[in-house]
Amino acid sequence: MATLRTRIVIPAFNEVASIGLVLDEIPADLVDEVIVVDNGSNDGTSDVARAHGATTLREEERGYGAACLRGINYIDESAGDHPGDHPGDHIDVIVILDADHSDYPEDLGDLLRPIADGRADFVIGSRVLGRAEKGALPWNQRWGNALACLLMRWLYGARFTDMGPFRAIRREHLVEFGMEDRTFGWNIEMQARALIAGLRIVEVPVRYRRRIGTSKISGTVKGTFQAGVKIIGTIFKYFPAYVRSRR
Repeated sequence: MATLRTRIVIPAFNEVASIGLVLDEIPADLVDEVIVVDNGSNDGTSDVARAHGATTLREEERGYGAACLRGINYIDESAGDHPGDHPGDHIDVIVILDADHSDYPEDLGDLLRPIADGRADFVIGSRVLGRAEKGALPWNQRWGNALACLLMRWLYGARFTDMGPFRAIRREHLVEFGMEDRTFGWNIEMQARALIAGLRIVEVPVRYRRRIGTSKISGTVKGTFQAGVKIIGTIFKYFPAYVRSRR
């Protein structure tokens, strides 16, 4: 197995009640740095994150994608080398993890293993293949997730079971993607760009539980509608590039 240099990016908005639990459950022996990107919180999220040993950044532009990009840019600026410069020494990996304690950080090893043993470039934690606690995935989230996966299968020929947020990818590829989405389309953009680039994508089962607090997306009708429109729009946006990549 290759040596992994792993950094976790955790976008967070008003997660003071959960962020400490998330950070305490991350397997320290698998991670080089944990970066919490405070997306404009006003409840002390950053203070708790720092107290639990995380690097904390601030991103005032509200949006899941904006927070993720802030963390990735920090990694790129602080790494001191170009991703992929030392393939014989290590593989740089970026992991995205939610701050609401719905994911199980203890499942991190399962996400990293396919990359470490050379089977994958990009690993998605599937809540559908794994065990989701009753009530953790509300009907609107399950329906929207299933629709997105169906569209990806029809258009891209990709058999995804989930658009889950808990994911790991080789840093060099994520940097090369030039990710653009700053709101709800982040996850699906990453999956579409990975297909366009011809990456080896693997899904692994992960556990999922009820979040602490209310979801900023699926917890409201407005958030659900906005997310659905953005996700479907993103799927169609990158489809022409996927078709060109297959020629």
